[in-house]
Parts: sequence; structure tokens; C-alpha cells
Amino acid sequence: MNAISPLKLFVWLCLIFTATLTANAAVRNGSGEEIMLQGFHWNSSRNSEPWDSVLLQKAATIGYEGFTLIWLPPVWTDTSSWSSAQSSGGGEGYFWSSFDKNSRYGSDQQLKQAAAALNAAGVKVVYDVVPNHMSDDKAVTSMFPRGSHEWRHDCLQCDEGDAFMDGVADLNTANPRVFETFKNEFINLRDNYGAQGLRFDFVRGYAPETVDRWMNALGSRQFCVGENWKGPNEYPQGDWRRSASWQDVLKDWSDRSHCTVFDFALKERMQNGSLAEWRHGLNGNPDPAWRAIAVTFVDNHDTGYSPGAYGGQHHWALPDAQINLAYAYILSSPGTPTVYWPHMYDWQRDQLIRQLIKLRKGAAIRADSPIRFNTQYSGLVATTSGASGTLVIALKSDLQRLPEGMGAPTLTWDNGDIRIWSRPAQSAAVAVNVHCENANPQPGEGVYAAGSSLEFGAWDPQHAIALTATGNRWSASIEVPAQQTLEWKCIVRGQNASPIYWQPGANNSFTSGVVADTVGRF
Repeated sequence: MNAISPLKLFVWLCLIFTATLTANAAVRNGSGEEIMLQGFHWNSSRNSEPWDSVLLQKAATIGYEGFTLIWLPPVWTDTSSWSSAQSSGGGEGYFWSSFDKNSRYGSDQQLKQAAAALNAAGVKVVYDVVPNHMSDDKAVTSMFPRGSHEWRHDCLQCDEGDAFMDGVADLNTANPRVFETFKNEFINLRDNYGAQGLRFDFVRGYAPETVDRWMNALGSRQFCVGENWKGPNEYPQGDWRRSASWQDVLKDWSDRSHCTVFDFALKERMQNGSLAEWRHGLNGNPDPAWRAIAVTFVDNHDTGYSPGAYGGQHHWALPDAQINLAYAYILSSPGTPTVYWPHMYDWQRDQLIRQLIKLRKGAAIRADSPIRFNTQYSGLVATTSGASGTLVIALKSDLQRLPEGMGAPTLTWDNGDIRIWSRPAQSAAVAVNVHCENANPQPGEGVYAAGSSLEFGAWDPQHAIALTATGNRWSASIEVPAQQTLEWKCIVRGQNASPIYWQPGANNSFTSGVVADTVGRF
């Protein structure tokens, strides 16, 4: 056996170290092709049949539907209760008092059976965990005795995050005993209760680096997602996040935890913006690393309505008329989409969701798949490129004229408000600079490029690409799939697409990816 030289050994060790750093830095988003079901709602703990029994009976169906992850509620004992004139609750697992698994969702044994059945059906179990706070009921024998700096109010200076409500129930996750206790419990969930991932509740209460350390102990490639529901304006003066975007704040947490994060940037636009502005979610970011961390959702047990008493919490519910549109978008675009249990199994949206899952899987869309938005149309028009196919989506759009070969939509829903075309896989998009020369627009007119592809408006002057003047040349840079031969012409038109003056002569033609510029002349 030949000896390894010191230089070769050093290079070899450096490569291993670099590979280890790269692996540890990767976002823990499972296979990257996951589809998650939120496997409960706010009133599940008050279901007439133990919820774990419902999950056991439904396990095979959930796997057959195409879900690969299921987010289960906190499984620790919660004896809390509360009521007001508008609502009541308790026992949901978020004010837990011990790690005992005999909860209001079912017994320890029922939980194990449900988790085993789900994993056997190809649905990886992701438990909701609450490291920030627990019940502060003095009648409960606490796992963490007060006065030992394990509670927030006993150690204000060493706590890692924001207070939950008034802070009296908060745990100090920076305390080594608290950290180790949770670490051991997460490993217990993995080894004895089938956990293949964790959903971290209210991550405002503990550092993302702490989450990363827990996940390293659990198994670095397990799935994890954090609930960082905090708008930039909620951060204090002087904190950089106060003037940042929703996307920036979410990406910062993900970069430090190496976990995915719920796409509250998208949720905020769904609640407050136009359909066209849904492109400003994390999952629509031009950078694939940003798309890869996005866990998209329509509503959940906190934001949306639930079956049962008082309709659950519904703190930020999407209007009913938007829900189908939102599922059509998240299931045909990048990110890890999450379906809310009542939408799937209580409120008859299952037929649409099933078809959307089938289209997504057929195209092999990943969390980081490329997406292009065609903003010259009304509503939302976008193209998502998967490994096996391409989905073109039009939501409440005036897209009517289609490129040759596009044909009828594969899926049409809500009287055409939702239209999706399933097309063959496309080459990666490339940029091309489009120029028109010698145009002579009059006041109130503009110069545009109309052509054969969807990006060029499919020869529809109303949806042609608007160009910007530099001297006597009008230009725009657009992205189109590579290795396509495209034709187009310059046009001059008014704001209402009339009158229209077309560039004379033959069409301009180019092959994308071969040339960087294409020029037309009047």
C-alpha cells in the first residue's frame, strides 16, 4: 500500500471539510419535491372520535392522494382551557405541561399506530413542536422548576427571543438544560414516534441557530419548517428588519436555521395585494435558493377557519373566492405547497386539489423550479418549468390568443378563472435583448414587440412587450426558453391597442440561446 503524501492528505481533508460545510449549509427541504398536508385544524382536539384514530383510518388515502409529508399537531399533554363571548378552546397542544403523549388527540398507542401507518403509506410525519413556551399553571408540576433560570422571567438577559404574549410562560432555550431536554425529546419523537421532520412553532421566541443545533442532532437531512409570522414593521426601531421586506426577514431566519420557512411574504400579498402581486412571494423569487426555502400555504389552523366551535381562530383568513385560485397557484409553482385539512377533507375542494397535485407531479415541479411571470396580461400568468414538464397557469386572466401548439387547457376550473396547460419540458430560460429601430410613435403611442411565443403575446398586440426608448432605439430584455426559433415584429400602438402600425416586410426571427440581441426596423 502506497503512503499518502502530506500535501495530498491535506487536500483530501480540505475537500471533505468543504463538502461537509456544503451539506450542513443546505436547506432541509426533504427531497425538494414534497407536498405537505396539514393533518389537523384548530378544533381537531375536540373531535368526537380521537384525532389519531381519524389519521390512522385515513393514512392510506392520504398517501394515495399524493402527499409526501403530513404536519401533525403538538402531541404533548395540554390541559389548558379558555373561553370568551366570541370563542373558546384549550388542549390543542400549544400550552403543554409535559411530554406525555396521552393528549386530547388520542392515546400514546394511538399516536404510534397513526404515525406508523402514515410512514408506511409514504407520508413522512412532521410533528409540530413548541420549544418557546409551555403552561404556566402553578398547579402543574413543571418539567422546569422556576427559579433555576429555565423560564424567561427568571432569566431575562439570557433568553433568545421575543416574548410569547406576556412572557410568563416562556422558556429560556439558551439554558443548556432546556436545550438538552428538547433535543432528547426530538430524538424520542424520531426513534419511537416516527418523526421524519419538525415544524417549529412561533420561532420568534428562540434563535434560528438553536433550531439548527436541534436539527443536527435529529439528523441533518430531516425536514424542518419554521413559523416566522412577524411583519417587518413589528421589529423595534434600529433593527435592520424593520425596514426590510417580508422576503428578506424570512430568508434571514432560514439562512441561520437551515430550515424552510412558511411563505408569509406570499400570504401577505394574497391577503393585501392583487393577483399579479402574488409573484412577490418567496416562491416567486428569481433566485432558486430563495424559492427552495418557501413552504407555501393558503390557510392554516391559526389563519383560517376550522370545522367546529366558533369556526376556529381565523386570524387572517383568505376570502372564500380566492381559495381555489390560491391552491391553483401554490400547487403549480415553486416552493413546498401545504394543503389545509378542512379544504381537502371537509369543504369539498378535494377534486380540484387532486387534479393540481397530479399535474404538479406529472411535471416534476420542485421547490426551486424556475418560474417566469408574464406581467403584460391581467390577473396572473406564469410558466413553471419542472424536470418532466411545464405548467402554464392563467388565473382570472385576459390571456386568450395562444401560441401555436398550446391548445386547450389541461385543467379548467371556476368558469375559466383557473386555466392550466401541461406542456413538454422546456430548456432553461435565457435572456434576449429585443430592439426596434426607426419607429416614429406619436403622443399617446408606444413601441412594442409582438411575436409567436407567450412571452411576445402570441401575436396579440394588446399583450405585446412594451419597449423603452434610448435615442431612436426602443428596447427590452426578456426571458424565453432556450433552443426555440421565435418570430416577432415591431409595432406602434396607442394605449388601448388601437390604432396599430406593424413593421413592414418579413417577420424578425431568432433562435434563443444562440443570439443575445434581435433587431427589427420600421
